[in-house]
Amino acid sequence: MSTAGAPTPARHRARWPWVLLVIVVVLAVLAVGAEVAARIIVPNTVRSLVISQLDLPPDQPLDVETPGMMLPQLLSGELDEVHLASDDVTLGGITGAARVTATEVPVNGGALGSAKGTVSIDEKQFSSLLEASALPVNSLSLQEPNATLEGRIPLFGSEIPVGVTVTPGAKGGDLLLTPVSLSVNGTEVDLQALSSMVGGPAAQLAQPQRICIADRLPAGITLTGLRIEGSTAVADISADGRIAVDPALLENGTCPRP
Repeated sequence: MSTAGAPTPARHRARWPWVLLVIVVVLAVLAVGAEVAARIIVPNTVRSLVISQLDLPPDQPLDVETPGMMLPQLLSGELDEVHLASDDVTLGGITGAARVTATEVPVNGGALGSAKGTVSIDEKQFSSLLEASALPVNSLSLQEPNATLEGRIPLFGSEIPVGVTVTPGAKGGDLLLTPVSLSVNGTEVDLQALSSMVGGPAAQLAQPQRICIADRLPAGITLTGLRIEGSTAVADISADGRIAVDPALLENGTCPRP
């Protein structure tokens, strides 16, 4: 009788690895399900917050990507990176295609670690940035790597048609236009000779132009670079990490009075 009952404990012991395996599989399934849910919920939540804070239309097209595994980042209380993209967004009166990457994004709100990106604008939007300048801009065209402005200036008592080709850039948050060539009444002239021979608006065209555009952008966003790619102006921007918590940084900045 003692030998007949011996196999029973062995069968019970044999079931334990399978029970553990089932538990591991269930936990893995739950973790995968939680990860899938997080990858759906987190981008939608970020999108809603961005649209709300920037006072964008509720139906604003805005793509949000959050690379990496979500659950470990959520548990840490911080998203490593958030990529934002829109082909048509208006910020501070400037409309273009925006691509921004924010890092160290607190899950429960707070200042960002950093936020950098680009805004691509067309000729019309680029021309609007020059409205406050002294440049004669009746028309503007962009052709990599330069911009060509055409207008009229007072010279010798008459309104003379001029055209100036510049290479755009940025300096200290301002838009910087460096002259490459200049034509007066359809004739190309030497920039240096023009500077030394005549004064007034004509001579100014031969000099680099620094244009403040802070009043066209949220105070928390700074222009760090600008270049022409094809027929599009691409602006590099950097945002103050506190823009996520300080409403004042979302208001347009100011330019010094002339």
